Amino acid sequence: MIGGNILALFQVKDGGKKNAIGEREHNWVDVASSKGWLDLSGGESKYTTYNAKIQESTHIFLCDYQTFKGLSGEWVWDTLNFISGEISTLTSDKKVDVTSENARMLIDGLIYQIMLIDDPMNLHQHLEIYLKFVGGQNG
Repeated sequence: MIGGNILALFQVKDGGKKNAIGEREHNWVDVASSKGWLDLSGGESKYTTYNAKIQESTHIFLCDYQTFKGLSGEWVWDTLNFISGEISTLTSDKKVDVTSENARMLIDGLIYQIMLIDDPMNLHQHLEIYLKFVGGQNG
């Protein structure tokens, strides 16, 4: 058992709704949480062309094994969205899989893009989730 000192929230994009001009607007929906350890893998903080300082870092999140297949979009951890502060719920109970292509993680209110979800040697003992810090960007 890995345990951990930090709680991470997994989110996937919903199907979206059309706005007034016909664009599809997506919201991030909470689907799972996990307790584990977050560690810095590498990174830097440099200035861009326009003298904006940007943090670029990669991290690894270690947690106990759990499956991310067939999760319910109705799963609720906290109805108050960390980022926007809006309260939202889904009306359909669509099953989703959490993958690196469709999901992100929120850890201590910060956004991380999931790069890879690894189950070392398929032993189903723990997961190593490789992350890229997105931070204040609207990932």
